[in-house]
Amino acid sequence: MIRESPEDFLATLKSHAPDPKQPLVSVRQDVSAFYAGMQEETVMESDHRLEGVAIRDGLRGIWVSLPDSLTERVILFFHGGCFTSGSSDSHLGLCIRLARASRARVFSVDYRLAPEHVFPAAVEDAVTAYRFLIAKGYSPHHIVPVGISAGGTLVLSLLISARDQGLPLPPAGVCMSPVTDLLFSGESFLRNRDRDWISPEQLHAICTTYLPGHDVKDPLASPIYARLAGLPRLYVQAGTHELLVSDIGAFVDKARWAGVPVQAEIWEGMFHCWQLFAEQLPEGQEAIGQAGAFIEDVLGR
Repeated sequence: MIRESPEDFLATLKSHAPDPKQPLVSVRQDVSAFYAGMQEETVMESDHRLEGVAIRDGLRGIWVSLPDSLTERVILFFHGGCFTSGSSDSHLGLCIRLARASRARVFSVDYRLAPEHVFPAAVEDAVTAYRFLIAKGYSPHHIVPVGISAGGTLVLSLLISARDQGLPLPPAGVCMSPVTDLLFSGESFLRNRDRDWISPEQLHAICTTYLPGHDVKDPLASPIYARLAGLPRLYVQAGTHELLVSDIGAFVDKARWAGVPVQAEIWEGMFHCWQLFAEQLPEGQEAIGQAGAFIEDVLGR
């Protein structure tokens, strides 16, 4: 297990950051292997149970349960990976920790990835997964969508879509380091260039791979441009050293102006998706614990 200061661990992350110039197959393999390695101890030592489920037309989800998970409580989870990589498997440790912290079951969705499936395929899959849970008898009031990075964006896109489609809304959504503006117009995008492990080039690649020829201001791609009134409670985590922290802050401000109750936590010295590395960083464990407490409070009402 790696036990380093956040600064030293950041160097480790940078050395394993995906290279957008490499073939996508290699990037996906490298990302999955690295993430899985960073969460190996959590997975190996946890008394968890996995159950794969076919949702529809090749779309699959995985139930992650612990002995004390309450059956009626559901976290609908969306992994990160710039909309082009990542999976339920590569985020299993995070799902286990979320299940433990909230005493809920996690339903992790392997949504379609770009460039094979471009926008809005991932958003459609998020809505389909939510509809699936409701059709299976889970009350919307007992479902909390949770996502990290691109998955955090999908949480917001799901909530906006559900509202606009007249679906019953969940009581809250949880976003960890979400991408809120694909224009990347916040000042931290330059200020934190050397303090985050992802690069501006990686993020800009989202626009050409996930949104080829599409308007980056589409509200379901960049939630900051959406009408936000009527959304449920939001819980948002971001780090001060993230490239995206200014964009996330701007989204939080807009949501609050629209009347959305938002609990936002800005973690000093943390970089993109630090929660994924909870085995290495105490701050990751603490952030997951606080997110879990929020989820348990919401689902326990």
